[in-house]
Amino acid sequence: MKTQKIRLILMSSIALILLVIMLVRPGVAEAGPLAQQPTGSVPTVTSTPRGPYVVVNTLTANDNQINVRAGPSRLSEKVGVLLVGQEANALGKYGEWVLIEYPVGPDGTAWVYGNLVSLFGGDLPEVEPPATATPDVTRTVDPTLAAQFLTTPDATRLPTFTQPAPLEIPTYTLDVGNTAAGGVPMGLIIVGLGALGIFLVVIALISGR
Repeated sequence: MKTQKIRLILMSSIALILLVIMLVRPGVAEAGPLAQQPTGSVPTVTSTPRGPYVVVNTLTANDNQINVRAGPSRLSEKVGVLLVGQEANALGKYGEWVLIEYPVGPDGTAWVYGNLVSLFGGDLPEVEPPATATPDVTRTVDPTLAAQFLTTPDATRLPTFTQPAPLEIPTYTLDVGNTAAGGVPMGLIIVGLGALGIFLVVIALISGR
């Protein structure tokens, strides 16, 4: 009898405990989500398409940058550089040149050579190149200063021909008084006779010995 009462008390206690637990759990479960409800609205983030842009291609081992110019020409003024892998928004193209956004360029834009970059994000429209810049000051040369470096060569005079004086040929006159009958000079005859006499004297001396 006592055993049945004890069982009845235990079963009643267990049933009461289960009833209390069932009544408490829904309140706890409902309190949790309410405590986590945000008090303000969460903004929705939407992405805007970037549009066309260029990336600098990999160059040679010695080159790691490309030139950025004010116009679509290698002769245009250089306004900056872009490094390998650097990106820039593309606005248009003219021939083989691409117009990009460049803050330090004229009107916030500049040009890069198309073969040195890769285009992403779509095609580019054709644009007109900027007008050729006119220098603020026109360079002039001071005529007085320039005249100091200009020389006028003297006129070359051709040689003139002067008629030489007439050639005078000396003439010799034959002195008849100093020549022999055959026209031989007397001096030569005297010298010849003297030499003959000396020769004969020498022969006589040799013979006398």
